[in-house]
Amino acid sequence: MNLSAPTMPVFLVSLVLAVLAVLGTFTAIPFVSANAFWVAVVAYLVLLVGNVMKGV
Repeated sequence: MNLSAPTMPVFLVSLVLAVLAVLGTFTAIPFVSANAFWVAVVAYLVLLVGNVMKGV
């Protein structure tokens, strides 16, 4: 399996989701606070897809 670096938009989406998950743990963000773990999982899945699929 060949891995490639994710594009900048994919990396930024993943970063924003991860930051929201961390902030949702400490503050009250309506949807994120209740699902902070799953938001973090989605952030890393987005990053994984960006690494595995070339050009994404």
